[in-house]
Amino acid sequence: MFIYLSGAIEYAPAGGAGWRAEITPVLQACGHEVYDPALDVKKNLSDEELLHFRGWKAADLPRFQQAIRKIIDYDLDLIEQRTDVVLAYWDEYAMRGAGTHAELSVAYRCGIPVYLVLGMPVEKVSGWILGCATRVFSSFAEAEELFQRDGIELAMMGEGGSRR
Repeated sequence: MFIYLSGAIEYAPAGGAGWRAEITPVLQACGHEVYDPALDVKKNLSDEELLHFRGWKAADLPRFQQAIRKIIDYDLDLIEQRTDVVLAYWDEYAMRGAGTHAELSVAYRCGIPVYLVLGMPVEKVSGWILGCATRVFSSFAEAEELFQRDGIELAMMGEGGSRR
């Protein structure tokens, strides 16, 4: 199964690498292929875009928009065309950005299960985000237990986990 890791990158400490580095080996040990967008910084950008696009946000907005749209298209295409499950971490950093919102919404619209791990109390999470989630977990330990015990395939059964 192909699992896309969704969560804050732009505003998160260390680009959101911490939780992804911890959960990836757990998922791989269960036999799943994991895509970490925080590790794939190049995506479909040219070398020049990769080197300069963050600086263009303040210095050259049209150029920044052109580069960021390539990233948006790449990530959303990957979700729509290849992803079986989205595993997302929702915290205060995800609330500041927009990519996680979009990824969860696209997954929901495509009928791709969204497993949402909360880094905050559920009452502080947007209803929209909760509506996109197939399953909500209060911790990674809770999610890991399900994946290790039942496997994602079993966890998806009966939870609206099939694609449209």
